[in-house]
Amino acid sequence: MADMEEVVVEANCRPEETRATHPFRSSSNHYAQVIPITISPPHRREEDGADWGCGELNPQDAWLPITESRNGNTISATFHLICSGIGIQALLLPLAFATLGWAWGIICLSLAFTWQLYTTWLLIHLHESESGIRYSRYLHLAVTAFGLKLGKLITIFPVMYQSGGTCVQLIIIGGGIMELFFKKVCDVKSLTGTDCFLVFMCMAIVVAQFPNLNSIAWVSFIGAITAVGYCTLIWALSVGKGRPSDISYNPQEMDSNMDRFGGIMNSIGIIFITFRGHNVMLEIQGTLPSSSKHPSHKQMWRGVTISYALIAMCLLPLATAGFWAYGNKIPSSYGKILSSVSNFHGHKTSTFVLGLICIIIVTNCLSTFQIYSMVVFDNLEFKYTSRKSKPCTRWLRMVFRFLFGGVAFFAAVALPFLPLLAPLIGGMTLPLAYAYPCFMWIAIKKPQPRSGKWCVNMGLGCLGLVLSVVLVVAAIWNLTDKGLNANFFKP
Repeated sequence: MADMEEVVVEANCRPEETRATHPFRSSSNHYAQVIPITISPPHRREEDGADWGCGELNPQDAWLPITESRNGNTISATFHLICSGIGIQALLLPLAFATLGWAWGIICLSLAFTWQLYTTWLLIHLHESESGIRYSRYLHLAVTAFGLKLGKLITIFPVMYQSGGTCVQLIIIGGGIMELFFKKVCDVKSLTGTDCFLVFMCMAIVVAQFPNLNSIAWVSFIGAITAVGYCTLIWALSVGKGRPSDISYNPQEMDSNMDRFGGIMNSIGIIFITFRGHNVMLEIQGTLPSSSKHPSHKQMWRGVTISYALIAMCLLPLATAGFWAYGNKIPSSYGKILSSVSNFHGHKTSTFVLGLICIIIVTNCLSTFQIYSMVVFDNLEFKYTSRKSKPCTRWLRMVFRFLFGGVAFFAAVALPFLPLLAPLIGGMTLPLAYAYPCFMWIAIKKPQPRSGKWCVNMGLGCLGLVLSVVLVVAAIWNLTDKGLNANFFKP
């Protein structure tokens, strides 16, 4: 039993060889990852690799918010997927069409949708290994596929940014929309942006006291309804009010070819980063029950099919109707887009409509915050339970969540321009959705080299990495050329 307390992790470990019932079995090309699930040493070090024990065999999963409850179903997964998959970034899709034009805009939008739907299918089928081990966290799957050092190196920043960073952005966006609501609808001028950030953060942390991801299914239901609602309401108003006669669909002239290139790549980046949620895909699937006869990927794929059909029905009309109504005069910020709702091309719309849209968006931000923050809460509790070998108490969970809320609030106050960095950081995290799943499929499933599956996944993975580099370069160029302006909620 003394030998079982030592944990060995090699870079090329295979998931089916991580079972504690065969701790020393390995082949000539792969080394086993030995995880002592039969005992729980009180002070396990991350360098030993013990922190990366995962799956149904790991009793620690029953203590953590992501996997504490596996009683979800297709409906709850669908709500989670819609809520996490539609964001306010979708309002900028007409701006991308203004640069790319009708044909290339629709082509890029269709390509991005198909590509990320394929990588979603890959992740869903990588969630469970043939031996029954479940990988309910993106980081754990990456470590299994790429090894401990490389897996952590290339995925920790994207995963944490797309969870914790997204929460900070939601505070900025939700607080900014609240400020717009109070000033334009309620005519209250005394509230500042920081005040609105604080109000939003307090509401978000109160809702965040639910114990696990499965328990917030009804919150995701509200988030899904509001996401579909504000997208539909905005594009319907765009079509219903008609368009003026002086609208042009020709791209605006640029001073130089480099400006033109930067504008095109920035527009492509807007389209590609509009589709989000890959960093919580495995986590959502982790809330579903699974057995050898009824694996979780069947329920999950049904949820993905339903949710992505609804997402497509929201984003495509929003992009095309917005571009049809505004042409190349589409506003370039969230605040200008929302404030223009009250005066569509000279047709006065009641402040009730603007207020309704603002309330719907704030409610959606509050709901989406719960999904992405759950990844952060899970990581905090994972560190605690790994050291103490016992679950977190209820009061300690509250402390963790209030602590994260305070840190996120101060980050939002200190970095109010963070959404303007979305093209830059979005380009850096793009491989998480478009490249890494392809490479993980090759590393774990090991298809025959140069076979059809191998070529498709290798090609898409490499193309995703190249696209990421190009988008980062273009984002840096645009930032140096235009600078940062945090007044993106100003009408």
